[in-house]
Amino acid sequence: MGVIFEEQSRVGLLEDFIEKAGGCAVIDGGFATQLELHGASINDPLWSALCLIDNPHLISKVHLEYLEAGADIIVTSSYQATLPGFISRGLSLEQGEKLLEKSVKLATKARDDFWESVEKIDNNLYNRALVAASIGSYGAYLADGSEYSGYYGPDVDLNKLKDFHRRRLQVLVEAGPDLLAFETIPNKLEAQAVVELLEEENIEIPSWICFSSVDGVNAPSGESFKECLEVLNASKRIAAVGINCAPPQFVHDLIRKFKELTGKVIVVYPNSGEIWDGVAKRWLPSKCFNDDKFKVFATRWRDSGAKLIGGCCRTTPSTTRGLSKVLKRSSLGSN
Repeated sequence: MGVIFEEQSRVGLLEDFIEKAGGCAVIDGGFATQLELHGASINDPLWSALCLIDNPHLISKVHLEYLEAGADIIVTSSYQATLPGFISRGLSLEQGEKLLEKSVKLATKARDDFWESVEKIDNNLYNRALVAASIGSYGAYLADGSEYSGYYGPDVDLNKLKDFHRRRLQVLVEAGPDLLAFETIPNKLEAQAVVELLEEENIEIPSWICFSSVDGVNAPSGESFKECLEVLNASKRIAAVGINCAPPQFVHDLIRKFKELTGKVIVVYPNSGEIWDGVAKRWLPSKCFNDDKFKVFATRWRDSGAKLIGGCCRTTPSTTRGLSKVLKRSSLGSN
């Protein structure tokens, strides 16, 4: 009974929050996109995490912009923040750990400051947001586009992936986020590593795991989502599963597929539809969704069963504002 209660309490925290948000909570949008808009130069293996070193005030600014736009969940700037990555820049292990902690503290302070300000005026337009600590895949650390191929090479096994993620996970958990967001997972092996690591570390914070997809049918590795979700369904520590940084036109069918394969909360936050060339490090011209189209499709995603919806690369606070209006505004004011 104790194990069942623990599982229910973890999942229950997230489900209670979703219910308070009106049945569908809004996740923020593209972080690096907004940092670049404010003048940050992040063409670097650390990507947006570079601002933890150079421009932390811009990170706070972006968090606030998404909160003002109506985000119920803000995701930290730690997606590509890894201890090996920081060490390769000449930082010590301790300095790297402090930067990971800083990513959570910046988001938490932005959330607390924003909530204090709206409480003084009128909090009927907002929910008190949760902070999700972003944990990018091993491929994100490699910065070679492998989070979109799922191929890590013959030398990467389960233990290597667990060792890669372990200390970062520990530091982020100690910093006190409300949620953990494992993002752009490209294969079953890394999903298994995450599941085992959460168990080994006895992590009590609700977690979600999102896969990417390049064909709208399978994980980037070519493995079926049925295979991948079997691993996650067996975990008592995963509260939600879904898709991030995939083209939005894939999302509706993937939600329907996930609904057949899992009873967990479904989370989706696709990119704008533009295609990232991970080798050339540039966005390729492609058909993308504008904010109006995003709003229309988001209501379909909600109606198909997604309970956490947001945007990823190349979406903005304007996207989040639109999602907030169509997905949850009518429910606010009754909290």
